[in-house]
This record gives sequence, C-alpha cells and structure tokens, in this order.
Amino acid sequence: MNDKTRRNLPLGFRLVQGILRAIPQPVHRTMIRLTARTAKALDRRHTHIARVNLDLAFGDTMSREEKERIIVRSYENLMIVALDTLFNQGASREAILSKVTFEHEEILHQALQSGKPILFVTAHYGNWELGTLAIAAKFHIPLSVVGRPLDWAWADRILRATREQFGVRMIPKQNAMKAMIRAMKAGEALGLVVDQNTASKQGELIDFFGHKARHTPAAAILARKFDAVVIPVFSRTENDRHWTVTFHTPLPVRKSDDPDADILDQIRRQAAVTEKVIRQKPDEWLWLHQRWKNQYEELYRVP
Repeated sequence: MNDKTRRNLPLGFRLVQGILRAIPQPVHRTMIRLTARTAKALDRRHTHIARVNLDLAFGDTMSREEKERIIVRSYENLMIVALDTLFNQGASREAILSKVTFEHEEILHQALQSGKPILFVTAHYGNWELGTLAIAAKFHIPLSVVGRPLDWAWADRILRATREQFGVRMIPKQNAMKAMIRAMKAGEALGLVVDQNTASKQGELIDFFGHKARHTPAAAILARKFDAVVIPVFSRTENDRHWTVTFHTPLPVRKSDDPDADILDQIRRQAAVTEKVIRQKPDEWLWLHQRWKNQYEELYRVP
C-alpha cells in the first residue's frame, strides 16, 4: 500500500493501528485469550452455531470438553487473523514473507511452467488473509481473489487497502462470474474460498463430514472451462506468529461428454481436501459459520 492510499484511510483507524503495533506481542496474546473467552460466553448465537457444527462434524467421536476448547480457539484464530491483517496493511514484502514458510512450492512452479491458468481453492482456515498476500509477494504473479465486501463502506475500504497489495486484485463476490472469466482469460491466477454455505440455486449438494451441504460450483465450472490447474492451498500455525502455507496436489479436472458430472466430481474433490485439512487440525477452521444451514437450518436456531 502506498503512502497516498494510507493517508486516505480514516485517521482514527491509523491511530488505533499505530497504538496496537506499539503493544508488545505477549500483551496481544493475553488480550486475544481474554477476549475470546468473553466472546464465547456472551455471543450465544455464534457459540451455538459452533457447537452445532462440531456435533455435525464429529458427533460422539470428540468429547464435549474438546469441542468447547475448539470453539474458544476458533474465536482466538478469528481475532488473530483480524489483528494480523491490520498489521499487514502497508507492510513490506519482506515483512510479509518473514511470517511465512511455504511447503511444496514445486507444485506452484510446475503449474506456472505448464502455461495453464491457475485456480487456488482454499477455506477460512488458518490465516487465510496472510496466505493470499504471501503468495503474491513471494511469486510475483497477478492474482485476483473473490471476496464479499464488508457492509460498512469505511471498513471495506480499510480491508480492501490491505488485500490489494503486491498485485492482488479483489473481485466482489456478488455477480462475480464475468470478472472471474476476464481474469482467467487475462492469464491471472484466481483464488476462491469454497467452504461456506450457499443457497440451493447457487450450490451443489455434496457430502461434508458425512452430512449434506451446499458447495459453490464456481471454481469447478471455471476449472473445466479453462482447463485450469486447481491447487488447494491452506495455511496453519503452531505459535500464532508464523504460518506454514501448503500447496496441495492439484485436483484432477475431468472433461468428458457429461459437463455436469465433471463439475460435480471437481466439487466433491474440493470438499474432500478441505475436510481432510480440517480434520488434521480442527482448531484453525472458522466453526462460527453456518456451514450446513441449507440442509439443517432448524439446528442453528438458538434455543
């Protein structure tokens, strides 16, 4: 972010940003822990959502104590992502990359050498905001990312200023298909978050943790249309200060005489790799979202 962009951000935000940057990291950690526990106690709606999600995902295979721990951790992770995103605004390329270790870089290098369009699929897992910036900062590739603008214009301006660094371009989620097609035709890499619930007319029904859920078909449609390399990419952390960004084996893209079957096959593969990553370390997924709402809306009603 250049100096002009930073000057255009609200003064109050810049002051808060400066104050938070001056606070020692151990203090941040204490603040996050206390705030997460308070949020879990007071935010009955999202705490209930997280309990429903964990019960659907793990049932009796996970203890109630472990589920409650994961809920706290989900609040913590959301706050860590928000705070780190604030710090990343205006950060240098070196500062961004100092927070990240890449795993299986050869997967991306091979995709770039193939000359095919690249589609990154990911989830609200780990530090998803940092992962995007780090990829753009490290590999110098034009990257468009689909995201929903925030409801408050001033907050969206702040978030967009952070996201659109190092050549990243944001595409508003609503009616995004035309812009995504233009990006693919222009040879840009495209990133999509594919782990959220959709309306019946907007998503395909697949199995996720053994229960039916709606999954966006956008990445699958584009992958087939442009014969793209679909790379699942997720970040994880062990200490909340440094993240490992992992490129996973590209998902096969079928192109048979049955387009609907090809797209559904790709969607199922995206859901399967997302579930696998979450199962390996459930702490870092955003359990506060109504992932199965399309099929189990009644479960999410707060008693």
